[in-house]
Amino acid sequence: MDSFDIKAFESAVEIQWCPGCSNFGILQAIKKAFVELRKAPHEICLVSGIGQAAKLPHYLRCNLFNGLHGRAIPVATGICATNPKLTTVVVTGDGDCYGEGGNHFLHALRRNPDMTLVVHNNEVYALTKGQASPTTQIGEKTTLQTRGVDIPPLNMPALAIGQGCTFVARGFAGEIEHLKELLVAAVRHRGFSYIDVVQPCITWGTRPMQWYLERVYKLDDDHDRRDREAALKLTTEWEKKIPIGILYEAEPREAFGDSFRARVTAEFLPTLRPIGPDKINEILVEFKG
Repeated sequence: MDSFDIKAFESAVEIQWCPGCSNFGILQAIKKAFVELRKAPHEICLVSGIGQAAKLPHYLRCNLFNGLHGRAIPVATGICATNPKLTTVVVTGDGDCYGEGGNHFLHALRRNPDMTLVVHNNEVYALTKGQASPTTQIGEKTTLQTRGVDIPPLNMPALAIGQGCTFVARGFAGEIEHLKELLVAAVRHRGFSYIDVVQPCITWGTRPMQWYLERVYKLDDDHDRRDREAALKLTTEWEKKIPIGILYEAEPREAFGDSFRARVTAEFLPTLRPIGPDKINEILVEFKG
């Protein structure tokens, strides 16, 4: 089978999402993006935490690491810093990333690891039956906040732009081809690239898919991606219209791990020697002891 055929990424794991879930659109867009990027399964590492979004790596054939709730970003940071040849992608949800993992999100903006963060933003904790998440809109009633959410949602794309992230985009699970293009651009961008994907939950969501379909619009060529002020203004659009596309893109800066790898290579690589299986077993036995 051609490594760059979409069938190469098919997994035998049974998909546990609800029939008709918009996560299927994101999964398809990711597969299409890897094919266009001509990435083979062994060249990719998907990292996730806990949640419906975090199940996606199970449904795509490649290297994967499924970790603790909210802890995908630090694991992925270590992976891409130590093995820059891998294409590292974090797949997470708004609760997993912006709630439990919010602290790690903030420091990833500072560190600038060379990886792509894809956040399935459905504005609820879908896996645990629809409680409000950090992005649930004020006033929305949920299974736990029965009188309505009384605090405003986080605007993470705005935070990312303000903190110097050099690639910030918003996608929509209902626009698969457009989302694929964003994913391709994000992976190709050197450094930390971040896509917030509007992903309506058909079971626990507070608003139907149609509400989003009536509001999303694609940014055209008139939008200056280098204009930070204009990008920040776009992140505030929501109730009447929702822009999708690359909100902000700046010149790449040094990625986390670059200078460290260069220093270690220069100082220690000449003294390193290959070790065989016997030596590895000795080290493992010592470690267990």
